[in-house]
Amino acid sequence: MDPYVIQMQDHGSLPSVLDVHVNVAGRSSVLGKVKSRKARWSVRPSDMSNKTFNPIRAIVDNMKVKPNPNKTMIALSIGDPTVFGNLPTDPEVTQAMKDALDSGKFNGYVPSIGYLSSREEVASYYHCPEAPLEAKDVILTSGCSQAIELCLAVLANPGQNILVPRPGFSLYRTLAESMGIEVKLYNLLPEKNWEIDLKQLESLIDEKTVCLIVNNPSNPCGSVFSRRHLQKILAVAARQCVPILADEIYGDMVFSDSKFEPLATLSSKVPILSCGGLAKRWLVPGWRMGWILIHDRRDIFGNEIRDGLTKLSQRILGPCTLVQGALKSILCRTPRVFYHNTLSFLKSNADLCYGALAAIPGLRPIHPSGAMYLMVGIEMEHFPEFENDVEFTEQLVAEQSVHCLPATESHLKGP
Repeated sequence: MDPYVIQMQDHGSLPSVLDVHVNVAGRSSVLGKVKSRKARWSVRPSDMSNKTFNPIRAIVDNMKVKPNPNKTMIALSIGDPTVFGNLPTDPEVTQAMKDALDSGKFNGYVPSIGYLSSREEVASYYHCPEAPLEAKDVILTSGCSQAIELCLAVLANPGQNILVPRPGFSLYRTLAESMGIEVKLYNLLPEKNWEIDLKQLESLIDEKTVCLIVNNPSNPCGSVFSRRHLQKILAVAARQCVPILADEIYGDMVFSDSKFEPLATLSSKVPILSCGGLAKRWLVPGWRMGWILIHDRRDIFGNEIRDGLTKLSQRILGPCTLVQGALKSILCRTPRVFYHNTLSFLKSNADLCYGALAAIPGLRPIHPSGAMYLMVGIEMEHFPEFENDVEFTEQLVAEQSVHCLPATESHLKGP
């Protein structure tokens, strides 16, 4: 390499710009003017952090009321089945984790999309003739929330838009808006057990629409779409050429009078990214194990979307290796009676809540068909002392120490 010398013209005081001369092996050249930087502290949060807004946290954090000190707090505002200790996971699940830890085989880095063997187990568990899967169709993630984030990040650019249910899981909006993605809200109809208003949904689609989110079973409605309704949703997506992000974290967590239909089993025409995980069905949300199942039998996504998901997953180098090591035993050895008992417990609580609330004048609960949520309509004329549902839920905390989430305009119903 040639030796070089950098010379700066000295004008006796610090100039606003510097003349920079470079001498390489006796050859001199002038690179031009370089602006100086006045050093000063100016640390500001990024645009992404400023755009990130979680409406649930905003409601909880802004509540100024304190619970009744004479009554134990009952927190019904978060979908964590472990909070009260009455829904433990199965001993086979915890033993699988112990075995993975004791083996000493799962302590190092792994491919960012997960161990091949673990992805094979997930593919085998969800494979069916109507929606075949291989290991290459599975991306393991740090919980279902990261699965949703990766799907949005691979499908949408800033300025484009996605279609999100209203009422719906607030994280969709939190993630999208932090990435500069516009959120368009389509309506769910309480009088039709929270089916989608398909006409209104289709009216929202334009040239910038890149993704339709379908959450089934629903958080927060507790609804389960029928096969017929799912086929109508798929018809809209096929007609408009919009891929679907299927949030199916509560898949199979449906009550005996309903049936869960994985969306990908009903269509080979629409490309679908199905998001799921261990959190709800196996009752271990803190273990942070989720996955994306890529259903693309028409090769519409092609290699680009698959490669994009792989690249995005490399930002955190994959989910917990210990849980990955336990996946085979968790998926294969968890007894059927565990799932049955969990659903029986949830259904009995749902029936109890619905019956008690339906007997109160001014409250209109809608009976859930699955998941672990129940939506209640408030006829405000029966409660003239309150302006809105936020005040109602605040007083519920103050009087009874029961914390529910209001379906406010800023939270579940949008702007």
